Amino acid sequence: LRPHLPFGAPARYVKLYDDVSLPAIPHAAKPSGRTTWHGSGEFMKYNRWKRDPRSDHDFADTVRKHYAGCVSYADALVGRLIAGLEKQGKADQTIILLWGDHGWHLGEHAIWGKHSLFEESLRSPLIVVDPRMKTGRGKTSPAIVETVDIFPTLCDLAGLQPPKGLAGASLRPFLDDPAAPARLAISYKGGAETIRTNRFRLIRHSRSGKVSHIELYDHEADPGETKNIAEAFPDRVRELGEKLDSKLN
Repeated sequence: LRPHLPFGAPARYVKLYDDVSLPAIPHAAKPSGRTTWHGSGEFMKYNRWKRDPRSDHDFADTVRKHYAGCVSYADALVGRLIAGLEKQGKADQTIILLWGDHGWHLGEHAIWGKHSLFEESLRSPLIVVDPRMKTGRGKTSPAIVETVDIFPTLCDLAGLQPPKGLAGASLRPFLDDPAAPARLAISYKGGAETIRTNRFRLIRHSRSGKVSHIELYDHEADPGETKNIAEAFPDRVRELGEKLDSKLN
């Protein structure tokens, strides 16, 4: 299972990045105000040879290159799986769905890990291949979807009736038309919950059952989620809060 802590992969995949010059980490500063920032505790408990990527640029690049090596290793393993299907003549009879259960901060917002409600932690890979696909084959979609959509999607593509009461819905509309209208996505962690539309992210903090703080980010103007505009747009906060409540309930 890669990439995953600890970021280990066969040396030949890590060496692919030995001479690669990595771009600067975007929005690397610790956010001001109340957010779901944390001290990267899961990452910090591993052996770091007493080095800290938050203050050691060279070590930060080393960690990022090992992460990239893990991605290349996973890519190679997927390639072996597909080659095996082709060798057995099963590729044209097999639906492949590749997904990750979460994203990962590699220094963005001064976080090395997951467990936040920022985009880096919640956005994850999702690739669907159905040999019967025609119009959407090989294309990408900017649509907002949720991992709870995966099971009903597989039921749909396999011609099976999904159980009643599922929270998700089939992704077939996006497979047929990558430009299909986006949906809403929610997530949560202790004391905070979020809703993401194709343009905005709202994060709502609660304490003792009452809303204590709101974050609102406009992805058209601020894709890095660095400027909280909640106070300037109370109507948008109210609208998204109602949609969040509807999804949660």
